[in-house]
Amino acid sequence: MSQRLQIDTGTDELAAEIRDHVAVLTLNRPEVRNALSRRLSAALGNVIKRCGEDSQVRSILITGAGAAFCAGGDVNGMSQNSPATAPTFDQRVSDLRSNQRAVWGALVGLRKPTVAAIPGAAAGAGLALALACDIRVAAQSAILITAYSRVGLSGDCGISWLLTRLVGFSRARELMFLSERVDARRAESLGLINQSLPDADLQERAFALATSLARGPTFAFGCMKNNLDHAVNAEFLESMDYEAENLIRTELSLDHKEGVSAFGEKRNPAFQGS
Repeated sequence: MSQRLQIDTGTDELAAEIRDHVAVLTLNRPEVRNALSRRLSAALGNVIKRCGEDSQVRSILITGAGAAFCAGGDVNGMSQNSPATAPTFDQRVSDLRSNQRAVWGALVGLRKPTVAAIPGAAAGAGLALALACDIRVAAQSAILITAYSRVGLSGDCGISWLLTRLVGFSRARELMFLSERVDARRAESLGLINQSLPDADLQERAFALATSLARGPTFAFGCMKNNLDHAVNAEFLESMDYEAENLIRTELSLDHKEGVSAFGEKRNPAFQGS
């Protein structure tokens, strides 16, 4: 039986626990399809940072409570400031940049494997949250949508960068301009998600995936992420030279020694993440 360690997030809008070295983060505003409030975003950023620093956490699984993943920003809360108390343009830009870096920037920057389990709608900033994870699995009933053009917005939370790298120049524009609902089957064919699963199996299979990653060579995974990030803008020879440095680093790791021993002894390796 796996041991569960609850994480105090400071709010009931985000539930978090560590189970089998997997940090399970659950957006918990099902009454508004887990739309991102200021409180939820702040808690999410804090917990992502803690997970990155905690050696007991070796993979992260992000999901949503109820029938949705995340409906994006809380539209109903976007215009609550009166003209007298509204921040200036520069203040609003600075605030948004800080929030984006604390959540989406931190998530992309994590050197541990991340998985998004998408039980339902993922829209706008919520879609960007899923795309910022390394691997995405979705329920067959899930719907993905950029949604920004429907409310006259241009996009945030790194969605332009993420979409362009996942689906390419032309498809990214199509998804942003048209804001069409994309079902799980098409999302998989476009490369927005890695796999669609029966609704009833999603959470169990997503956790099994995160657990398998948590049992893997954590240090090597971090180096793999460095290689893959570097390769986006590097020439081939430069990328290959960068890989060489990380290959030697991982060759000197305890996990590599364990992997070699396990191979010779014809058993499954017991990686420790270092």
